[in-house]
Amino acid sequence: MEDRRGHSHLCAARSSNGIDHWQIDAQPTLAPDPDHFPDELWGIEDPRITYVPELGQYAITYTAYANGGPCVALALTKDFHSFERYGVIMQPEDKDAALLPHRINGQWALIHRPLGGLNAHMWLSYSSDLRNWGGHKKILEARLGGWWDANKIGLSSPPIETSQGWLVIYHGVKDNASGCIYRLGLALFDLNEPERCLKRGDEWVFAPEQPYEQYGDVDKVIFPCGHTLASDGDTLRIYYGAADTSIAMATGSVRAMLQWLQERGKEQSDPNL
Repeated sequence: MEDRRGHSHLCAARSSNGIDHWQIDAQPTLAPDPDHFPDELWGIEDPRITYVPELGQYAITYTAYANGGPCVALALTKDFHSFERYGVIMQPEDKDAALLPHRINGQWALIHRPLGGLNAHMWLSYSSDLRNWGGHKKILEARLGGWWDANKIGLSSPPIETSQGWLVIYHGVKDNASGCIYRLGLALFDLNEPERCLKRGDEWVFAPEQPYEQYGDVDKVIFPCGHTLASDGDTLRIYYGAADTSIAMATGSVRAMLQWLQERGKEQSDPNL
């Protein structure tokens, strides 16, 4: 959410069916705390939420924003009423982060998107304590030229663990004469080596088409940060920002996405491909 000053905060909305009759917290659920976390001076936004069974808590990776630029921060919660704040874990400029739900070879793993020069690629980093991160590895590159995902990409909702690998929905940004277009694509990463991309689709799979997606504070943007997976392990509800003005929901099938990648995705031997 954004207040009338233009500063952002996180706010919980609750629904019994995930579709309508939402009950929205009257006050910010997680508000910026610039007195203790100066990197939150201008707000916090774009949360990706992962339940971590080992901790019995939800990990919220979000973008903290101040005059130094956007950076990745982390908070843990059991109930979305009280929070343990870790503060900044990835320095500016960095965003689009999500924690994997369990350790990989004894280490926590974080997908994030630092900005370097004109290009922005997806990276994976490791930590033993959720505070200090290293072993940085580029896992998916923004392509060049006329591609739909040229120059800037980033993680959308948190990765989905499947028997075939980590299914990743990511956004790509294409600049043209009328501005930017945000669209979604698919990639699949190895379960035990999540820095290794197995398949990547050449084509986008979801784009702004409806009026509420094409026109708003920022035109032609669909930007998912969260999803829910039904008990059947297949039905996906993706919640996304539409034109930076409203929140929308789309449904999909994990099996169908994996099948699409098997049929139309290309095997990846290098993140530059």
